[in-house]
Amino acid sequence: MNVLIQRLGQTELPTFQLLLDLFGRAFAEEAEYGDHRPSAAYLTDLLASDGFIAMVAVAEGNVVGGLAAYVLKKFEQERSEIYVYDLAVDQDFRRQGIATALLKQLQLEASKVGAHVIFIRADQGDEPAIALYESLGTREEVLHFDIPPK
Repeated sequence: MNVLIQRLGQTELPTFQLLLDLFGRAFAEEAEYGDHRPSAAYLTDLLASDGFIAMVAVAEGNVVGGLAAYVLKKFEQERSEIYVYDLAVDQDFRRQGIATALLKQLQLEASKVGAHVIFIRADQGDEPAIALYESLGTREEVLHFDIPPK
């Protein structure tokens, strides 16, 4: 099977919409990714931003995987970090190296924007994701906190 990995730009909104649909299915959160979807103008601006990276894996004409990441400009040095916010592969296409290919392409993109590290989180018990991320980088044990605005 031939899989094309591609970074999306501002003219690829329809493909980005398909990626959002995929995230909803993959995470069993269709409402979260579909019910209050931002406007086309908002998403187009996001895709045009230097601070956002969306990538897709396309096979047989369909979006079968993808990731969404943020480029975080640092203050202590002139460099950036990339935070992978979402990464998913369609259930029927898992275990075929697609997530690895997406992350390897992101490594190339990270070099282009001067990022010194890519970081991603995995949920406890998600052994396939943990194994993949450990194969590409160093594991850190951290705690994550959600603090609501007032």
